[in-house]
Amino acid sequence: MVVLLAVSSVCALGLGTPHVPPHRLVAAVLDGDTTLAGIVVTELRVPRLLLALVAGACLGAAGLVLQEALRNPLAVPEMLGVSSGAALGVAAPLVLTLSLPAAVQPLLAIGGAALGGGLTLLVAGLGRSPSAVLLTGAAVAAALQAALLVLMVMADQLDLQLIYRYLLGSLSARTWDDVTGLWPWLLVAVPALVLCAPVLSVLRLGDEDAEALGVRAQRARLAALAIAVVLIAPVTAVCGPVAWVGFLAPHLSRWFEPAAGAVRWLPWSAAWGAVVVVVADVPARLALAPVETPAGAWTALLGVPAGVALMRSGGRRRAVARRGPAASSGVREQLSGPRKTASGVADEVPPAGASHHAHRGGPGPGGPALPPPGTIGTEDVR
Repeated sequence: MVVLLAVSSVCALGLGTPHVPPHRLVAAVLDGDTTLAGIVVTELRVPRLLLALVAGACLGAAGLVLQEALRNPLAVPEMLGVSSGAALGVAAPLVLTLSLPAAVQPLLAIGGAALGGGLTLLVAGLGRSPSAVLLTGAAVAAALQAALLVLMVMADQLDLQLIYRYLLGSLSARTWDDVTGLWPWLLVAVPALVLCAPVLSVLRLGDEDAEALGVRAQRARLAALAIAVVLIAPVTAVCGPVAWVGFLAPHLSRWFEPAAGAVRWLPWSAAWGAVVVVVADVPARLALAPVETPAGAWTALLGVPAGVALMRSGGRRRAVARRGPAASSGVREQLSGPRKTASGVADEVPPAGASHHAHRGGPGPGGPALPPPGTIGTEDVR
């Protein structure tokens, strides 16, 4: 992961027009190079890289929170109405020509995401059943996407191009103002994630077991959705719904550590989400240069098949990891030879011929004959 992140970061900062060699990147970033290359690196490429890291980390952590809270590996922001609601909250003022300051966009995105997620839980019975929440979320997401299509029909040609690029998730033309606007929301979301991680491990046991351990499952699920909204909505307000990062990053963390829990998976999901977005942004910027393609198109194109493959192989690895200790202990018991009983006498394994003589009622080579099966009394059986 570290190698992949380093290589993709160097490519994101150095490749493009103008091209900056790797040995000049440090001087361009730290020394404040006033040349064209230095200005492009410090004012455009560095904030774009930081935004990709922060956005990917937020989406990866939010995906794990939703999957663990609903106990379903397919529970992603795109299927619960959260991403669609946030996109609707940002796109509606643009189509309706409402002049709003840029600082209000995260609030609109949070309102739309809360609307989509709250509507999902309300229709599903306040999160009473994880499977019902997932199915209801898919229906709510489809309804919100239909509302977005209606807005796109109402928009003029210029607004339509902006909305279309925004809905695919793009990091193009992002500056330091976009990066600094995310820090207040992170100061709220990160402590909530730290407190939420142990509760997610308890929710994975099931609602009844969680209630027995003192966790109110419905309230915990509502709190998990609220944390996911705070993580997803500000990112969606800045760069649009970058698709399927919340699906791929948790499965990467589980694949590398199948025996861990939510507490260990959460930081790795955030790290893998950052790597996925940074890696996807390189071909988004360079594949069809000088035309940029949305990063969300690349994350969806590569993330869905990779996530499905990881989910299938990860399930087999976890099953093997669970069977491994039990199987190995059974083999050790079989190969360990005679066992000592509580009285200190060795419990010998009878030879193969003994069972044959025992079934016939005759004496075996290792001791006295056993009675026929029909003559064994109740006390003998006990």
